Amino acid sequence: MPPEKLIPALKTPHLPLVQQDPWLTPYEPVLRRRLMRLEERLAEIEAQHGSLLKFATAHQYLGLNYDARRRGFWYREWAPAAEGLYLVGDFNGWDRHATPLQRRHDGVWEVFLSDREYGQRLTHGSRYKVHVRTQHGAKDRLPATLRRAIQDEQTHDFAGQVWRPETPFVWTDQKFRMHNYVKEPLIYEAHVGMATEEGRVGSYREFADQILPRIQAGGYNCVQLMAVMEHPYYGSFGYHVANFFAVSSRFGTPEDLKYLVNEAHLRGLAVLLDVVHSHAVKNEAEGLADFDGSGHQYFHAGPRGNHPGWDSKLFDYGKPEVQRFLLSNLRYWLEEFHFDGFRFDGVTSMLYHHHGEGVAFSSYDQYFGPEADDAAILYLQLATMLVHELKKGALVIAEDMSGLPGLCRPIREGGIGFDYRLGMGIPDYWIKLLKHTRDENWNLHELWHTLTNRRVGENTVAYAESHDQALVGDKTLAHWLLDKAIYEHMHRNDPDAITDRGIALHKMIRLLTLSLGGEAYLNFIGNEFGHPEWVDFPREGNGWSYHFARRQWSLADNPDLKFQQLAAFDHAQLHLARKQHLLAHPAAHQLNIDADNQVLVFERGPLLFVFNFHVSHSIPNYHFFVPHSGRYRILLSTDAPEFGGHNRVDTSLTYETFVEEGIDKLSLYVTSRTALVLMRIG
Repeated sequence: MPPEKLIPALKTPHLPLVQQDPWLTPYEPVLRRRLMRLEERLAEIEAQHGSLLKFATAHQYLGLNYDARRRGFWYREWAPAAEGLYLVGDFNGWDRHATPLQRRHDGVWEVFLSDREYGQRLTHGSRYKVHVRTQHGAKDRLPATLRRAIQDEQTHDFAGQVWRPETPFVWTDQKFRMHNYVKEPLIYEAHVGMATEEGRVGSYREFADQILPRIQAGGYNCVQLMAVMEHPYYGSFGYHVANFFAVSSRFGTPEDLKYLVNEAHLRGLAVLLDVVHSHAVKNEAEGLADFDGSGHQYFHAGPRGNHPGWDSKLFDYGKPEVQRFLLSNLRYWLEEFHFDGFRFDGVTSMLYHHHGEGVAFSSYDQYFGPEADDAAILYLQLATMLVHELKKGALVIAEDMSGLPGLCRPIREGGIGFDYRLGMGIPDYWIKLLKHTRDENWNLHELWHTLTNRRVGENTVAYAESHDQALVGDKTLAHWLLDKAIYEHMHRNDPDAITDRGIALHKMIRLLTLSLGGEAYLNFIGNEFGHPEWVDFPREGNGWSYHFARRQWSLADNPDLKFQQLAAFDHAQLHLARKQHLLAHPAAHQLNIDADNQVLVFERGPLLFVFNFHVSHSIPNYHFFVPHSGRYRILLSTDAPEFGGHNRVDTSLTYETFVEEGIDKLSLYVTSRTALVLMRIG
């Protein structure tokens, strides 16, 4: 977006964001300063580079790039404080003095490797690094914009690899358009490596051929991939990134990832990348830390450059070169691999100098005071603007627990430009409730408030659990609900009371989250069928076992087990949501909270929802207000036998409103631990 298109918002008496939320009025000067700073930066970028799109092309210039006109490779590296750089690899016998780079005035070092001299040596598959000499010594490093890093199985050392396959990947996804397939995002969060049932690392192609069909059949329309950017330690879940432009080689080749994305698009599935720009691995052997010897090239100097809780490095978003590096990274993934958007990890950490560590956000002052990191906010505005300019319909989702106003509003209104934020308080609430409160003491008013408490006009991704809740040290919802019964009493004909309760509440919690919690929905791989175990990657503490870093699909496929019934319900609720465009409708409207009977009734769009959370009390002829008179029928019952229920409600009946005390009401048999979804049919 050209800078001048943002100016009209600044010329209005009040920014649209403030008009929408008058509580922001005292902070409008801060919002205006942020917008003006963005315009100033865009003007600088345009003057120096021509446009934001051209600015985001560092990867086409830095690193190892083939020049077809001159017939050879250019290798360039930004390392302003370095004293010398040398390209080393099997092409020159790893001679650390054979191929020196020349320093330019802008801190970029470069060398040209002609085909005439290196054409038979620097070929597809060649391994290489860059030897960096600094005031503190010299080390072999991995190039900053490296496209492929591979690990030696014996030494565990990572090296760069020239990647120029003779036959380039042929895309066949030209007909895929986000707006045709993703009306409301139903997101399947997944990790490629742990997607197999065997105790090993899965591959991109296995995921494409075996898991994508499951995701499509389950009713999801988006796949969110974790751990794609190369990371040295598998157990980091991909959140300690070392090589931001490299496809993780432990899952396959770049072409394998392209195959995955292409297959997803052919199935009508969008693919989002879990992008980590909030921090980076501190490893010097694999990552960017102290690359040029200054201690603060890509990251902040001193203690500010270290994340106190994550043991990682923090980017200096105020540096133009860092902005360009990260923005180019976004462009690379969108264009080279056809991703459809990003889930930005750790946005709260980026937004504030305190990184959200131990902070309870309770006042607007906290969003706009001195703890706000203006440089990071500017970067995020540039990032969302770039993504939306590059790809129409692309999604950008923020992992933020602070609730920053305007985070998910357009920049032209004074916002930061994200499309959605994760509703992080919802899964935390469910876990807290299951850990500390008996069923009969659940407070429906508190439950309603928690699931509907979100900023008007800012879209939220609702979820009952993500990878955070599934990690070792915590439990999934299924584990909290079923405990050891998940191993012992999941046969379809087992009448175990603990399992019966767990199955019932698992369905109700998910349906309530889907219908109340936001404008999009997310599920973590396997949790749709109540996967019985947490996630724990191979590490020294578990004997380097893959037992908990896999998904037991055979449980969901077994018709004799209740896991299959949970999966069937997940499919049914998503099918209903898609057919009725549930998440496109405004927030739900509460019709009745009956604390004595533990009954909650509300409507959203054309659908009427009735939840009875009572542990044992089923109520014949339960009367409740409805805003529209007419005939209703049940579209979905969590008590249906195909979902592991007891079939206590006849879903074939038609229910007609009647007038009682001057208002329209319905009468239903509302059974215990059951949710019903109805729609007016006339």
